[in-house]
Amino acid sequence: MSRPVLYLAITNHGFGHAVRMATIANQVQKLNPDILLILVTTAPRWLLESYIEGDFIYRYRAFDVGVIQSDSLTMDLAATLAKMKEYRLREKEIVATEVEFININQVSLILADIPAMAATIAEKAGIPCWMMSNFGWDFIYRAWGDEFTEIADWLTRRYQKCQRLFRLPLAEEMASFPLIENMGLTGGIPRYSEAKLREKFNLFTEKEKTILLTFGGLGIEAIPYENLSRFPHYQFITFATNAPDLPNLFKVTDKCDRPVDFMPICGRVMSKPGFSTFAESMRLEIPLISVTREGFAEAEILLQGLKDYSYHNIVNYQDFFEGNWDFLNQELLPPQSNDKIAKNGTEIIAKEVVNFFDN
Repeated sequence: MSRPVLYLAITNHGFGHAVRMATIANQVQKLNPDILLILVTTAPRWLLESYIEGDFIYRYRAFDVGVIQSDSLTMDLAATLAKMKEYRLREKEIVATEVEFININQVSLILADIPAMAATIAEKAGIPCWMMSNFGWDFIYRAWGDEFTEIADWLTRRYQKCQRLFRLPLAEEMASFPLIENMGLTGGIPRYSEAKLREKFNLFTEKEKTILLTFGGLGIEAIPYENLSRFPHYQFITFATNAPDLPNLFKVTDKCDRPVDFMPICGRVMSKPGFSTFAESMRLEIPLISVTREGFAEAEILLQGLKDYSYHNIVNYQDFFEGNWDFLNQELLPPQSNDKIAKNGTEIIAKEVVNFFDN
């Protein structure tokens, strides 16, 4: 008897979508190791392997572009529009190729985060398409006005074919989707205990003076690292390979290690608005300092969620890049909401996927 097969389609944008999908894939595999995972993405295999403990098939394919960016904050809207028009023109060809692959490999279910074309692929293959996200790309593009409206409408029509949406916290309304189920936060689980982490990496600065700098898969070229010299009693941790060698900056070089692995020894995480970093920090109740991000509709929703559910400090874009980082001396602001945010999204979504195959 052949193994059950799950096709996981990931939007072609940064690392965050790949990270949260990989956390689901890993949990599915733990609950039912018999399910064969096919990860369909352009995110690097090493990133997926840092979250998925067992075997999986890696299929290098893209169904959208998200936003074309030179770094984690700088967007090229003209290039994004041109590339999305190209995907629209190539849709029939891409769909036909994937339907053939799905039929040959006897795939039973697509879970997507959150390429709209996945719904068309599922429709043509005659299998269900479920999705998970805190936003749809139609929401992002529609905010950019006239030239993007046609592409946004095209995406909306595809999202309307999705049978089931797992809506993550810190979300837009996602009104394009016919069936919405609210979920908790997704995220990875730290690999090391606090003691093991300190010993392994020789990081013994007190927790309140340890800050993780993490700005997504693309990073930020222009981080003013010279400001770190103003805080010699702080320990900063970065995954940026281009960061300078500084006495109080520890550079993580092993691709097996992930930002979430270092969070247990950190008093704060410094980031740009990004769901996966926010979610993993919130799951572990680590306070967040976030720089603002203009022109990306998801950012305002994430920053409002940060204000509601986490100890936080939101730093103006200009103060971050041109200031002297005096905000590190400021008291963190407490959460504005008395409500607690659910943290079990990874576990619940994975269980629903396993239940589908069991039934």
